[in-house]
Amino acid sequence: MSISGGKRLKRLLRSYTAFFRTNRWKAAVILLVFTVFPLAAQNNFARGEELFMRNQPAEALPFLAAALEEDSANVKAYLYLGVVYLQLNRGDDAIAAYTKALPLGGGETSQIAYNLGNIYYTRNNDEMAIKYYTEAITADPANASAYLNRANALLRSGAKKEALADYERYLALEPRSAKRARIEQLTAFINEEFAAAERQRVLEEQRRLEEEAKAEAERKQRFSEEVSASPQAAGEETQGLSAGSEGMLDYEGEFELVE
Repeated sequence: MSISGGKRLKRLLRSYTAFFRTNRWKAAVILLVFTVFPLAAQNNFARGEELFMRNQPAEALPFLAAALEEDSANVKAYLYLGVVYLQLNRGDDAIAAYTKALPLGGGETSQIAYNLGNIYYTRNNDEMAIKYYTEAITADPANASAYLNRANALLRSGAKKEALADYERYLALEPRSAKRARIEQLTAFINEEFAAAERQRVLEEQRRLEEEAKAEAERKQRFSEEVSASPQAAGEETQGLSAGSEGMLDYEGEFELVE
């Protein structure tokens, strides 16, 4: 090192020493910041975020993972990491990242649950998708996208009535949605299915009642016929009455009254 360079270094060290002596409270704050938020963690997250925004998932991954190792409560890093995993076709790792983040979510809870719902929806696991979309809606009742995607999952699972309610809620939250025309067409189709099913139910109920009425009329007819035939049957029975003996006494001549 040159003599002039050595002098500059000494002057710099003296200035720092003077600063810390005269501004001890400021020095304490600076030390606290570097203790609570290590510079490396800040740099890892900042670099990972930058690469993520540039749509470079493979390059962003190690920085985001390192940032989480240094600060496991960095919810935004979890959000970015989950997307990165999905971009790299590592769905199980994305689920693991979001599952860890969910209890820490705070203001991001709805978004994290929504992302989990989307992953399960793409895997055709409607039960789990509905579960996480519901969590997203519970955390933020104004999350219109969660209503829309839950409606899709419900419809695919056959719960048309519940799906219809979610579609209507979505349109109420997003009245100017670009999807409005298609959703209205879909809901009209669902309502027509309901109407057709109701008409079929009414027809089947009418058919059932008619069959029951016919059966009742036939029963009454048989009963009437049986009642009509009963006097003749009773007369036939009287012709077979006897006095209790096998033979009949035979009298010849006429009966005469004796005084």
